[in-house]
Amino acid sequence: MNTTVTVALAVGALVVLVAAVALRLADRLGLPSLLLYLALGVALGEGGLGVQFEDFALAQTLGIAALVVILAEGGLTTRWPEMRRALGPGLSLATIGVGVSVGVTAAFAVWLLDLEWGVALLLAAVIGSTDAAAVFAVLRRMPLPRRVVAAVEAESGLNDAPVILLVSALIVQVAGGQPDPWWLVGLTVVGQLAGGGLLGVAIGFGGAWVLRRAALPLAGLYPLATLAICVLAFAVATLAWTSGIVAVYLCGVVLGNAHMPHRSASIGFAEGTASLAQIGLFVLLGLLVSPSRLIDALLPALLIGGVLLLVARPLSVLLSLVWFRWPLAQQAFVSWAGLRGAVPIVLATFPLTGQVPGATVIFDTVFVLVVVFTVLQGGLLPRMARWLRIATPTTPREVEVESAPLDELDADLMQLTVPTGSRLHGVYLPELRLPEDAAVVLVVRDGRPFVPDATTRLMRGDQALLVSSRASRPEAERRLRAVSRAGRLATWRGETGGATGLD
Repeated sequence: MNTTVTVALAVGALVVLVAAVALRLADRLGLPSLLLYLALGVALGEGGLGVQFEDFALAQTLGIAALVVILAEGGLTTRWPEMRRALGPGLSLATIGVGVSVGVTAAFAVWLLDLEWGVALLLAAVIGSTDAAAVFAVLRRMPLPRRVVAAVEAESGLNDAPVILLVSALIVQVAGGQPDPWWLVGLTVVGQLAGGGLLGVAIGFGGAWVLRRAALPLAGLYPLATLAICVLAFAVATLAWTSGIVAVYLCGVVLGNAHMPHRSASIGFAEGTASLAQIGLFVLLGLLVSPSRLIDALLPALLIGGVLLLVARPLSVLLSLVWFRWPLAQQAFVSWAGLRGAVPIVLATFPLTGQVPGATVIFDTVFVLVVVFTVLQGGLLPRMARWLRIATPTTPREVEVESAPLDELDADLMQLTVPTGSRLHGVYLPELRLPEDAAVVLVVRDGRPFVPDATTRLMRGDQALLVSSRASRPEAERRLRAVSRAGRLATWRGETGGATGLD
């Protein structure tokens, strides 16, 4: 075997292992893992072990591919009932908020850094998008009001598309080309968002329908197929001249909330794949950096980052959420939670590949800004939630039921875990009142499996295996959800166990 290939595989494996271990350190410090991954890339680069990598075009291509996987995972793990309530605010933040933030930041860049308007707008646009990976990683660990988290997640999933279009238009202008009128750019943004959204939702529903009816020969193919459908949504939308970024995120939302075989396994696989994509992306971006140039970029990054954090972002949030009458405390937290990460750094490679004058300065400034302000904002987010008094007690997870088809028996095999706080705890099996052709056939408690009987009570942490006829599976799932939410008297209390997802 080629020695170079063997060494590359060994280095890649070590990088992944080190990054995985570093994730625990990041969790303890309360910081996004991207900072440690970036540091690992810098340590491997020209300022550390001496790995030379300056292919910005390749980095841009791989970066977009990684973002597709990250957004797919973000969509798959987003709960539709929460997103539905926050879709309006999230969309407003992703459009109005981006426009206000870019305009204000550019004006201060002209004043403070004496930049030309075209370059200032380009710099402001590059840092105008919040980062999905950073937002998902930090906010989902915190006990916050669900609509606040959902709004910031929706913003981070939807604002990449308008920012990418804006950056592309500004590169043409700064490079001396013939720019499109701004009204045409605005119409293009709206058209791409709407077109990408429609295609993503349509492909998501179509993919869920296929997965429910396809009997794949291996259970491990379902997670692969689920992620492939999300990537297909990106490709189809992009080829149709709409936003592939919006399409892949919304396709993931549809699939993640639909009833599909091996749904939990598919989401787990997507989380692992997205983690791998994040590691590769941030290490790659770290390799692009020349540490010797970062000192010169420190002051501009601090000035522009300070303007973004203290002026542009708060103003953009205020103007975006004024229609929704959110409390000022929640608006202040949303403003602080606008984390930057991989997306701005990937976008900073666009001027480099477009050979824009001053592109290296933009890249270095954005890199320093992302590192410094991710540490600042990410580290203080829990304190901000407490200071603003919006932290909420941790609520138990909805009971998850994973199903797999048994085609020859015309039946489904279901698995559930009784979560902490679920009212399934202490319920006798007959009190579940499952359909006649559905039954709990195995319970695993404290690692010990046993066959239950009529005297068996479910306990928190139990894993249960159920078998049901295919026709009765939806009714069995509804009953399990109802009892989990309202206890054995769920029907009397009016709880029907309606699905929280999409069908």
